Amino acid sequence: MGRNLYILAGSLVLFAFISCGVAYTNIAQQPGSPGDVSLWRTMGLGLFVVGLLVALAGILSSLFEQAERRDEESRRAKRRR
Repeated sequence: MGRNLYILAGSLVLFAFISCGVAYTNIAQQPGSPGDVSLWRTMGLGLFVVGLLVALAGILSSLFEQAERRDEESRRAKRRR
């Protein structure tokens, strides 16, 4: 589960960097382009924040899985004694 969340977070951050890059090029400033510069920057910032939150969820998921695994191993060790 954690690995999938890391991949999702990485792709969201990549799209955030791409949208911020579009905001600083001439693509967003030409007439007829999709949206204006502030829209691209806002979308990039939003994607970046969501990517960071997903990465945090991945970290917490990995930590809880590790804690459950160690607890299970300690229970098995106590039963064997």
